[in-house]
Amino acid sequence: MATTADDRYIVGPVLKALKVLDAIAQKGHPASLTTIASELDLPKTSVFRYLRTLSAAGFLTYDAGTDRYSVGIRFRALATADKSIQRLRDCALPALTEINREFNETTNLAVLADNHVVYIDIIESTRALRMQARIGSRDPVHSTALGKAILARLPADERTQLLSDALPQRTLRTITQLKTIERQLADAVANGVAIEIGENEEGTMCIGAAILDETGYPVAAISVSAPERRVTDEIRPRLIASLREATTQISDQLAASRYQRIDERA
Repeated sequence: MATTADDRYIVGPVLKALKVLDAIAQKGHPASLTTIASELDLPKTSVFRYLRTLSAAGFLTYDAGTDRYSVGIRFRALATADKSIQRLRDCALPALTEINREFNETTNLAVLADNHVVYIDIIESTRALRMQARIGSRDPVHSTALGKAILARLPADERTQLLSDALPQRTLRTITQLKTIERQLADAVANGVAIEIGENEEGTMCIGAAILDETGYPVAAISVSAPERRVTDEIRPRLIASLREATTQISDQLAASRYQRIDERA
């Protein structure tokens, strides 16, 4: 079989281990070493190592009594996280679309991952000078309106931990002084939105608002990004009002979907 440029970077044992994991997940019931090795046409000694490694990592569970393997807690946690992200996207999409349609500026949805925000949905403007972010990309939490909106609503100990390391200087306007950032976050709580101007990307302005769960914890944030010159004094209050309304709506929908799932399981 011919090797493509991309094939050179594939780690064979990792790919085979993932095939073993997928084979067990697809079955929906515990499976034996012999069954998996036979179905995948792999040596039993190799499959045994993959199974034990996946079990040690928590992606599989081994039952010594039946000598069978089934999906583990780590695998189920990943599946649950994926469903949660999709539910968040489904709840946020109508609001993101409406704001994008009204202002024709880029709208973003992001979640917190370590000390970064990860973009999980973006609706781009059709106008010139679009933003650089793409779905799946990451930006520092301290230099983005998305991150500041989330930080402002986090418990103090979590916020302190996220801001404890040295903060990278993304642009000449990036604020890295903790006291100044704290003042920004206090303003974000008071105003319902966080604003950054040129801190993450030169020449741009971003206004973000946190999406809260029923306890008030920030599970995500949405934002509008645009060239600074396009966010005029006339447009800015309308953007802020739209973001506040949208996050309230999304938060309510997330809470409703959660309680619906609880009722369905009861």
